[in-house]
Amino acid sequence: MKNILFLLLFLVSFSGCKKAEEATDQMIVADAYADAKDEISVNESLNVPPPPPAPKVDQVKFVKPVVANAEEIVDEKLEQKIIKTGDIKFETNNLGTTYNQMITAVKKHNAIIQNDTEGKDYGSVFRRITVRVPSKNFDLFLSDISKGVTYFDNKEISSQDVTEEYIDIDARLKAKKILEARYLELLKKANKVSEMLEIEAQLSAIREEIEAKEGQLRYMQSQVSMSTITIEFYKTVANEGGATISYGSKIWNAFTSGFNSISSFFIGLLSIWPFLIILAAAVYYIRKRFKKKTI
Repeated sequence: MKNILFLLLFLVSFSGCKKAEEATDQMIVADAYADAKDEISVNESLNVPPPPPAPKVDQVKFVKPVVANAEEIVDEKLEQKIIKTGDIKFETNNLGTTYNQMITAVKKHNAIIQNDTEGKDYGSVFRRITVRVPSKNFDLFLSDISKGVTYFDNKEISSQDVTEEYIDIDARLKAKKILEARYLELLKKANKVSEMLEIEAQLSAIREEIEAKEGQLRYMQSQVSMSTITIEFYKTVANEGGATISYGSKIWNAFTSGFNSISSFFIGLLSIWPFLIILAAAVYYIRKRFKKKTI
């Protein structure tokens, strides 16, 4: 009986608590509604516009950041390294006049004569000069020294792109310098003599490589900034007309050159006459002894 009464009291108290909680929730909702109503009335009285609605998810667009292409950046900063060389040969009427023309072009285009050779070949006299000219003036210089030339016996112009090789050497040089700086830091922190000696040995090897790379870059930059042109011009000795000779004149010159060759041959024999006498005596002695043996 007592248990039944206790159960009834528990149910009554539980229902009362539940009703109290519902009443409390209703009061909170009513208060919130009243506050919202008051805020709306205040905003209307102050003419405050309502906040804009939140954008939908499908209305928000993602703008991808514009990033420059890495290849374009490299191309903008990259300066091509081109080595230009030239080799020309032609015939001229007057060696002195042509040489003066070369000197005028050298001075005009801020070039320098690296080598100057003159001599005589078979049937012609020549002069050969090697010129270093700034690369930007290469074409203009070539045009000036080619004025008045009827035809070229040889004309070879070449360009070599060494950009990739230059960049590779430069990158290796920078890496070696970074490694050198790290070894210098280790040298400051070294306490033992053996450690110092080992680091100094490494530094010495690294510095040798750095000097070698710097030398390669200097040489390559010199070849890029100053182009090299070898110019050879000659005059045929047996020809007074120079490069404008006719076909008949060429035949006559060939005949004259052949006669000169024969003359040169006999003159050469005269220069070795002692050896010819000794050779003749030796042949005579051998033949004489051979005849005695056969008898």
